[in-house]
Amino acid sequence: MLGLRHVKISKWGWQLGRLTRKLWLRATLISLLAVGAALMSLLISPYLPIGLSAKIGADAVDRILNIIATSMLAVTTFSLSTMVAAYSAATTNVTPRATKLLIEDKTTLNVLATFVGSFLFSVVAIITLAMGAYGERGRVVLFAVTVLVVLLIVVTLLRWIDYLLRLGRVGETTEEVEEAVTAAMRARLKRPNLDGTPWDDPTSLPDNAQPVFSSRIGYVQHVDVGAVSSRAGEVGARVYLAALPGTFIDLKRPLAWIAGAKGDLDPSSIAAAFSVGEERSFDQDPRFGLCVLAEIASRALSPGLNDPGTAIDVIGRAVRVMSIWAEPMEEAPDPSYPNVYVPSIDVADLFDDLLTPIARDGASIAEVQIRLQKAYAALARMGDRRYRDNAVRHSKIALERAQSAMSSRHDVDRVRAAAKLVGAESKGKARRAKPAAGKKR
Repeated sequence: MLGLRHVKISKWGWQLGRLTRKLWLRATLISLLAVGAALMSLLISPYLPIGLSAKIGADAVDRILNIIATSMLAVTTFSLSTMVAAYSAATTNVTPRATKLLIEDKTTLNVLATFVGSFLFSVVAIITLAMGAYGERGRVVLFAVTVLVVLLIVVTLLRWIDYLLRLGRVGETTEEVEEAVTAAMRARLKRPNLDGTPWDDPTSLPDNAQPVFSSRIGYVQHVDVGAVSSRAGEVGARVYLAALPGTFIDLKRPLAWIAGAKGDLDPSSIAAAFSVGEERSFDQDPRFGLCVLAEIASRALSPGLNDPGTAIDVIGRAVRVMSIWAEPMEEAPDPSYPNVYVPSIDVADLFDDLLTPIARDGASIAEVQIRLQKAYAALARMGDRRYRDNAVRHSKIALERAQSAMSSRHDVDRVRAAAKLVGAESKGKARRAKPAAGKKR
């Protein structure tokens, strides 16, 4: 599921990667392979010895094919109904945004494609047998291929049974979201500016910069920075991206700004490099994954579910995910597209996306607030000053919410004690950093 979506890739390559996550495409490919295997026996049969069919029992292939055709249709129908129930459970108990990962899950796609392909293989083979196209020696080849298909079905069924026990459960779905966020964060950490030139101050623009607008309203899902650079380079222009993946765009909000063009440059050619859709995507948008994790915790804290344990679990995952962005960055290579200026993701936005909803919705639950303060303390110990400042800021806000929402003085005191750890960690980190900074100078 995470293969093509996190590498440096063009718009068409990104769309092809999305296409490979569709069930119908995988089912079609495996079905074509199955049909090809059934017809391949017609080409191989002339080279087999006469009488081999009776020796290995190839005459039984008719009954085996009938069993496969009947059982695979039933298994596919059952699997689809089970998947729909799992998606419904995930939508209700986790968040609707997480079901997209379940729908695009590789295991699910491969299993259903195998079942559908096996069914079509058996149907084509039965029809070909009824036409008398195989003959005695052709049955031998068909029998061998059928045995391989049966083995594939058995292995797939065993794997599917084990997977169904976990499909749609809150913990399993949350883990899939964390894996998607982790992959997106690590990919973005390697390319913090999407291979463009860092744009440190997005509020500053060159004089006479020309805006580029979208022709549709929605979320930016992908930006082909290479295509932007190529089209701008033809006229010596510089392009400043105003909308990173995940940004909601309307018809009057610029996607980008063009400056310094020495010839005519159609703004629509730049806009064509932006993929705008109705929903956000995990591909180039790590902040979306953080929002989904926050939604899982918020739903767990709702009165209808009242599941603080899941919120505490999400907080632990939040520390793991946020620690990725705090990892020391390697020396940044020269930008591949120096004429495209791309702003970086702000650390404050990461904190706000992930931790603010949890602090708000769990303000009255002492266990959640204590675990949240411990998470802030852990984040204050890692990263640079930005992490410490944001951890302290969010710790104070969460403490204020807890003091207003909690009725028990004992619970408030416990949260205050946990919040003191954040300040202590921040001050200790700052004191340890000063000698190192002075020594460097």
